[in-house]
Amino acid sequence: MMERRPEPELMLGEDQARAYAEADFSEPHEHFVDLFAERFPEPVSGTVLDLGCGPGDVSLRFAARYPACLVDGIDGSPAMLAAGAETRRRHPAGPRVRLGPGLLPAACGPAAPYDTIISNSLLHHLHDPRVLWAVILRDGAPGARVFVMDLCRPDTPERAAALVAAHAEGEPEVLRRDFEHSLYAAFTPDEVRGQLREAGLDALRVEQVSDRHLLVWGRL
Repeated sequence: MMERRPEPELMLGEDQARAYAEADFSEPHEHFVDLFAERFPEPVSGTVLDLGCGPGDVSLRFAARYPACLVDGIDGSPAMLAAGAETRRRHPAGPRVRLGPGLLPAACGPAAPYDTIISNSLLHHLHDPRVLWAVILRDGAPGARVFVMDLCRPDTPERAAALVAAHAEGEPEVLRRDFEHSLYAAFTPDEVRGQLREAGLDALRVEQVSDRHLLVWGRL
Protein backbone atom coordinates (compact mmCIF):
# COMPACT_ATOMS: atom_id res chain seq x y z
CA MET A 1 0.00 0.00 0.00
CA MET A 2 1.28 3.44 -0.97
CA GLU A 3 2.08 5.55 2.07
CA ARG A 4 0.16 8.75 2.66
CA ARG A 5 1.93 11.97 1.72
CA PRO A 6 0.14 15.02 3.19
CA GLU A 7 -0.23 18.20 1.16
CA PRO A 8 -0.73 21.83 2.28
CA GLU A 9 -4.01 22.22 4.15
CA LEU A 10 -5.02 25.46 2.41
CA MET A 11 -5.15 26.68 -1.18
CA LEU A 12 -4.12 30.27 -0.68
CA GLY A 13 -2.88 31.32 -4.12
CA GLU A 14 -5.18 33.45 -6.26
CA ASP A 15 -4.16 31.66 -9.46
CA GLN A 16 -4.85 28.28 -7.90
CA ALA A 17 -8.21 29.44 -6.54
CA ARG A 18 -9.19 30.95 -9.89
CA ALA A 19 -8.32 27.71 -11.70
CA TYR A 20 -10.65 25.80 -9.39
CA ALA A 21 -13.45 28.33 -9.67
CA GLU A 22 -13.25 28.34 -13.48
CA ALA A 23 -12.87 24.57 -13.92
CA ASP A 24 -15.89 22.53 -14.91
CA PHE A 25 -16.67 20.36 -11.90
CA SER A 26 -20.36 20.15 -12.79
CA GLU A 27 -20.36 16.35 -13.23
CA PRO A 28 -18.66 15.35 -9.93
CA HIS A 29 -20.37 18.08 -7.93
CA GLU A 30 -23.82 17.21 -9.26
CA HIS A 31 -22.97 13.56 -8.60
CA PHE A 32 -22.24 14.53 -5.00
CA VAL A 33 -25.77 15.89 -4.63
CA ASP A 34 -27.24 12.88 -6.47
CA LEU A 35 -25.50 10.49 -4.08
CA PHE A 36 -26.81 12.47 -1.12
CA ALA A 37 -30.36 12.18 -2.49
CA GLU A 38 -29.94 8.42 -2.91
CA ARG A 39 -28.74 7.94 0.68
CA PHE A 40 -31.30 10.36 2.15
CA PRO A 41 -34.41 10.03 -0.04
CA GLU A 42 -36.70 11.78 2.45
CA PRO A 43 -37.53 15.51 2.11
CA VAL A 44 -34.62 17.59 3.37
CA SER A 45 -35.05 20.98 5.03
CA GLY A 46 -33.44 23.11 7.70
CA THR A 47 -29.87 24.23 8.14
CA VAL A 48 -26.87 22.78 6.31
CA LEU A 49 -23.16 23.21 7.07
CA ASP A 50 -20.70 22.72 4.19
CA LEU A 51 -17.20 22.20 5.59
CA GLY A 52 -14.37 23.14 3.22
CA CYS A 53 -16.78 24.74 0.78
CA GLY A 54 -14.13 26.25 -1.51
CA PRO A 55 -15.67 28.60 -4.09
CA GLY A 56 -19.13 27.36 -3.09
CA ASP A 57 -20.23 25.33 -6.11
CA VAL A 58 -21.40 22.35 -4.04
CA SER A 59 -23.13 24.67 -1.55
CA LEU A 60 -25.08 26.30 -4.37
CA ARG A 61 -25.97 23.00 -6.03
CA PHE A 62 -27.19 21.61 -2.72
CA ALA A 63 -29.29 24.70 -2.02
CA ALA A 64 -30.76 24.53 -5.53
CA ARG A 65 -31.73 20.87 -5.06
CA TYR A 66 -33.24 21.52 -1.62
CA PRO A 67 -35.09 24.87 -1.65
CA ALA A 68 -36.20 24.45 1.99
CA CYS A 69 -32.58 24.52 3.16
CA LEU A 70 -30.27 27.32 4.24
CA VAL A 71 -26.59 26.51 3.61
CA ASP A 72 -23.60 27.90 5.52
CA GLY A 73 -20.19 27.20 4.04
CA ILE A 74 -16.82 27.52 5.78
CA ASP A 75 -13.42 27.52 4.11
CA GLY A 76 -9.96 28.44 5.33
CA SER A 77 -8.87 30.06 2.08
CA PRO A 78 -10.06 33.64 1.46
CA ALA A 79 -8.83 33.30 -2.13
CA MET A 80 -11.15 30.34 -2.75
CA LEU A 81 -14.12 32.18 -1.25
CA ALA A 82 -13.39 35.31 -3.29
CA ALA A 83 -13.10 33.27 -6.49
CA GLY A 84 -16.70 32.09 -6.15
CA ALA A 85 -18.26 35.31 -4.86
CA GLU A 86 -19.58 36.51 -8.22
CA THR A 87 -21.08 33.12 -9.06
CA ARG A 88 -22.95 33.14 -5.77
CA ARG A 89 -24.33 36.62 -6.41
CA ARG A 90 -25.72 35.51 -9.79
CA HIS A 91 -27.01 32.11 -8.72
CA PRO A 92 -30.77 31.70 -8.07
CA ALA A 93 -30.00 29.86 -4.82
CA GLY A 94 -27.43 32.44 -3.77
CA PRO A 95 -29.66 34.23 -1.22
CA ARG A 96 -29.92 30.98 0.77
CA VAL A 97 -26.15 30.38 0.83
CA ARG A 98 -23.71 32.11 3.18
CA LEU A 99 -20.00 31.45 2.79
CA GLY A 100 -17.38 32.64 5.24
CA PRO A 101 -13.73 32.21 6.20
CA GLY A 102 -12.68 30.01 9.06
CA LEU A 103 -10.10 27.46 10.10
CA LEU A 104 -11.19 24.22 11.72
CA PRO A 105 -11.58 23.39 14.50
CA ALA A 106 -11.79 26.99 15.78
CA ALA A 107 -14.39 28.04 13.20
CA CYS A 108 -17.99 27.22 14.00
CA GLY A 109 -20.99 27.49 11.73
CA PRO A 110 -23.14 30.52 12.66
CA ALA A 111 -26.33 28.44 12.92
CA ALA A 112 -24.96 25.45 14.87
CA PRO A 113 -26.25 22.90 15.64
CA TYR A 114 -27.06 21.91 12.05
CA ASP A 115 -29.64 19.50 10.65
CA THR A 116 -27.23 18.38 7.91
CA ILE A 117 -23.44 18.52 7.56
CA ILE A 118 -21.79 17.94 4.20
CA SER A 119 -18.18 18.06 3.03
CA ASN A 120 -16.59 17.44 -0.34
CA SER A 121 -12.83 16.92 -0.73
CA LEU A 122 -11.79 18.40 2.62
CA LEU A 123 -10.65 15.32 4.53
CA HIS A 124 -7.50 14.65 2.50
CA HIS A 125 -6.31 18.25 3.07
CA LEU A 126 -6.28 17.86 6.85
CA HIS A 127 -3.01 16.85 8.42
CA ASP A 128 -5.01 15.58 11.41
CA PRO A 129 -8.26 13.97 10.19
CA ARG A 130 -9.66 13.93 13.75
CA VAL A 131 -10.41 17.63 13.28
CA LEU A 132 -13.19 16.94 10.77
CA TRP A 133 -14.95 14.32 12.87
CA ALA A 134 -14.70 16.43 16.03
CA VAL A 135 -16.30 19.43 14.28
CA ILE A 136 -19.09 17.25 12.89
CA LEU A 137 -19.84 15.97 16.39
CA ARG A 138 -19.71 19.49 17.83
CA ASP A 139 -21.78 21.30 15.18
CA GLY A 140 -24.31 18.62 14.24
CA ALA A 141 -27.68 18.34 15.94
CA PRO A 142 -28.76 14.95 17.34
CA GLY A 143 -29.88 12.87 14.37
CA ALA A 144 -28.19 15.21 11.87
CA ARG A 145 -27.44 13.84 8.43
CA VAL A 146 -23.71 13.49 7.73
CA PHE A 147 -22.40 13.21 4.19
CA VAL A 148 -18.66 13.38 3.52
CA MET A 149 -17.12 12.59 0.14
CA ASP A 150 -13.40 12.52 -0.51
CA LEU A 151 -10.68 10.99 -2.60
CA CYS A 152 -9.44 7.48 -1.89
CA ARG A 153 -5.69 6.82 -1.91
CA PRO A 154 -4.66 4.32 -4.61
CA ASP A 155 -2.42 1.34 -3.92
CA THR A 156 0.54 2.36 -6.05
CA PRO A 157 2.12 5.42 -7.72
CA GLU A 158 1.36 3.80 -11.06
CA ARG A 159 -2.32 3.65 -10.21
CA ALA A 160 -2.23 7.29 -9.11
CA ALA A 161 -0.67 8.30 -12.44
CA ALA A 162 -3.33 6.33 -14.31
CA LEU A 163 -6.12 8.12 -12.43
CA VAL A 164 -4.60 11.51 -13.25
CA ALA A 165 -4.39 10.54 -16.92
CA ALA A 166 -7.97 9.25 -16.93
CA HIS A 167 -9.66 12.09 -15.07
CA ALA A 168 -7.52 15.22 -15.54
CA GLU A 169 -6.44 14.99 -19.15
CA GLY A 170 -6.67 18.40 -20.80
CA GLU A 171 -6.96 20.25 -17.49
CA PRO A 172 -4.57 23.09 -16.57
CA GLU A 173 -1.29 21.90 -15.13
CA VAL A 174 -2.15 23.31 -11.70
CA LEU A 175 -5.22 21.06 -11.53
CA ARG A 176 -3.37 17.98 -12.75
CA ARG A 177 -0.62 18.53 -10.20
CA ASP A 178 -3.04 19.17 -7.36
CA PHE A 179 -5.07 16.08 -8.25
CA GLU A 180 -1.99 13.87 -8.10
CA HIS A 181 -0.90 15.41 -4.79
CA SER A 182 -4.41 14.94 -3.41
CA LEU A 183 -4.45 11.26 -4.34
CA TYR A 184 -1.26 10.78 -2.34
CA ALA A 185 -2.74 12.74 0.58
CA ALA A 186 -6.03 10.85 0.66
CA PHE A 187 -7.00 8.08 3.07
CA THR A 188 -8.11 4.51 2.38
CA PRO A 189 -11.57 3.29 3.41
CA ASP A 190 -10.05 1.19 6.21
CA GLU A 191 -8.15 4.20 7.53
CA VAL A 192 -11.36 6.24 7.57
CA ARG A 193 -13.20 3.45 9.39
CA GLY A 194 -10.48 3.57 12.03
CA GLN A 195 -10.88 7.34 12.34
CA LEU A 196 -14.62 6.94 12.86
CA ARG A 197 -14.15 4.28 15.54
CA GLU A 198 -11.73 6.54 17.39
CA ALA A 199 -14.18 9.46 17.16
CA GLY A 200 -17.14 7.41 18.37
CA LEU A 201 -18.84 7.65 14.99
CA ASP A 202 -19.07 3.93 14.29
CA ALA A 203 -22.66 4.33 13.10
CA LEU A 204 -21.51 6.16 9.97
CA ARG A 205 -20.99 4.00 6.90
CA VAL A 206 -17.95 4.06 4.61
CA GLU A 207 -18.29 3.12 0.94
CA GLN A 208 -16.01 3.36 -2.06
CA VAL A 209 -18.27 4.83 -4.74
CA SER A 210 -15.89 5.23 -7.69
CA ASP A 211 -12.35 4.44 -8.79
CA ARG A 212 -11.17 7.46 -6.80
CA HIS A 213 -13.87 8.45 -4.28
CA LEU A 214 -15.06 7.23 -0.91
CA LEU A 215 -18.20 8.23 0.92
CA VAL A 216 -18.98 8.53 4.63
CA TRP A 217 -22.64 8.91 5.49
CA GLY A 218 -25.26 8.35 8.14
CA ARG A 219 -26.81 10.16 11.08
CA LEU A 220 -25.42 11.42 14.37
